[in-house]
Amino acid sequence: MTRFVLVHGIAQQVKGPETLLSDWYPALNDGVALAGHSGLDRNEVSMAFYGDLFRFAGHRGLGEPELDAFDVQDGLERNLLLQWWTSAAEQEARVVGPGTATRLRTPLLIQRALDALSHSAFFSGLSERAMIGSARQVRRYFTEPEVRSAVQERLAQIITKDTEAIVAHSLGTVVAYEALCAHPNWPDLTLITLGSPLAVHNLVFERLTPPPVGGFARWPAPVKRWINIADAGDAVALTKELAPSFGDRIRDVLVNNGSKAHDVRPYLTAGETGMVIADVLRDGDSEVS
Repeated sequence: MTRFVLVHGIAQQVKGPETLLSDWYPALNDGVALAGHSGLDRNEVSMAFYGDLFRFAGHRGLGEPELDAFDVQDGLERNLLLQWWTSAAEQEARVVGPGTATRLRTPLLIQRALDALSHSAFFSGLSERAMIGSARQVRRYFTEPEVRSAVQERLAQIITKDTEAIVAHSLGTVVAYEALCAHPNWPDLTLITLGSPLAVHNLVFERLTPPPVGGFARWPAPVKRWINIADAGDAVALTKELAPSFGDRIRDVLVNNGSKAHDVRPYLTAGETGMVIADVLRDGDSEVS
C-alpha cells in the first residue's frame, strides 16, 4: 500500500528508485521521529523515478558526454545557470558574484558562472558537465513535450486510491504540480514541496501547464492541503514563498538545512517536515480506525 509517493529532482539519471529510497526513506523517518510519530513502513513509500529518461545513450568513452561552456544553449539553459550563480552569490560569501560579467560573450560568461558555482554548497564537487547537464534537464522538461509527458506518466503510474501524500523535491515539485492539475480525479491528498522552483518567474512559473493567468497559477484539484518548505539559502528555490502565486491556502515554512541548503536529506530530517508528514499519518490512521 503506497501511502506516500516521493518525487525526486534533477541529476538522478544514473540512479534508480531503490537507490534513491535508500537515501530518502531513513531521512524521512528521522524527521517523523522528531515529530513524535513511529514513522512509515517501507512498503508504504514509493519513489516516482524518472531519472533514466535523461540518461545518455551508450557512446565511446567513459561517463557522460563532455559538455563545456560552448555547449550551453541560449535561452533557458543559459538563464538558469546565470540565475543559480546570482542566487548562490547572494547567499554564500565564498561565491563571487556576476558583477559586470553579464556583458561578456556567452561562452566566457558561462565559464565564469560555472567556476563560481563550483564553490557553492549545492554544486560543490560537481563537474562542469554535471552542472550543465542539470540545467539541460530542466530545459528538456519544459521544451520537449514527449519528455514532459513521459516524466509525468512515471508519477501517474504510482498514484493509487491509497495515496495520502506526495513529497516532491526541486524539479519534482514541478512534475507533481503539473501531474496533479492534469488528473483532477485523483484522490484527495496532501502535497509537500521541498526546495521548489515553482514560483521562479521568467524561468519556471510562466512555463507551467496549465499556464498561470494574471500572475496566478491554478490550484491542483486533488490537493486538499499544500505545505511548501524551503531553506532561506536554497539557490534553486529562488522564490521561497509559493502562496502569493498559487493561493493563500498554501502554508509556506522556512527551515535551516545548514551547508546543504538544497539537499533533500536535510529537508526530510527537519522537524518541520517531520511534523507535516506525521500529521498526514495521524489523519490517515484515524480514518482507518
